[in-house]
Amino acid sequence: MIGAAPVFHSGLYPGTFDPITNGHTDIIGRAARIVNRLVVGVAANIGKAPLFSLDERVELVANECALISQRTGTSIEVLPFSVLLIAFAKQVGASVIVRGLRAVSDFDYEFQMAGMNYRLDPGIETMFLMASERHQFISSRFVKDIAQLGGDISSFVPPLTLERTLIRVRA
Repeated sequence: MIGAAPVFHSGLYPGTFDPITNGHTDIIGRAARIVNRLVVGVAANIGKAPLFSLDERVELVANECALISQRTGTSIEVLPFSVLLIAFAKQVGASVIVRGLRAVSDFDYEFQMAGMNYRLDPGIETMFLMASERHQFISSRFVKDIAQLGGDISSFVPPLTLERTLIRVRA
């Protein structure tokens, strides 16, 4: 229904966001239209050898989320986390975990994760949002690789993230 109230009171969109891409901001903006409150959880995930520190990633994500919150009117909070995803979802009071899918290759992993999370807490749903066609090929890993090899990433990331990424890879 057009103009209907959001189905879920509080949602959680987790990720490493290293760096945040235009694909991420697309999913955040679309999720913000579905929930009353959205928590964007920035995973510590040191095992992935991030380009940016956890605090830097939280700052970059928060910068983009402020703009999305103004545009949508949805409360968006950005928080770091280093615990099991389902534990974090409970901690922030999320009734739904939002996941973005870019391609069929994402589905198998995400399907398994959703099943495990449901077994851990059947009261928390998982909702998949397909990446918009113009963002389906964007991944943080590709963005970092392209930037480190001197390529143009300006169409893949928000302006502040572009600036910070170029500073980091040129250092």
